[in-house]
Amino acid sequence: MQIPLQITFHGIDHSDAAEERIREKVAKLEQFFDRITSCRVAVERSHKNTSNLHQKGEDFHIRIDLVVPGSELVVKRASEEHEDIYGALKGAFGAMERQLKEYAARARGDVKTRAQA
Repeated sequence: MQIPLQITFHGIDHSDAAEERIREKVAKLEQFFDRITSCRVAVERSHKNTSNLHQKGEDFHIRIDLVVPGSELVVKRASEEHEDIYGALKGAFGAMERQLKEYAARARGDVKTRAQA
């Protein structure tokens, strides 16, 4: 990546464990497509108890902004009921992985864009 990974936490305490999981997920994205320019990940929660990231049933919002040549891929995902932060991250990064694979295939000319279909 040309610009270092940016991770922010809003409405919750910083978690080294969550940050490490995010870094692992971004490294996996770079295995699928090595021309990622930058990546920003925001983790947010709007709940009264903001100290425990591992409690299930909280309302997490994950936003991933991935810049690739000629495009920006964005995933916004709210956690599902009874899902902890790691489940929310898994879902958001799964959605980003699908977008990135589709982008990489289009960049290689393997598939038609939606406008061409």
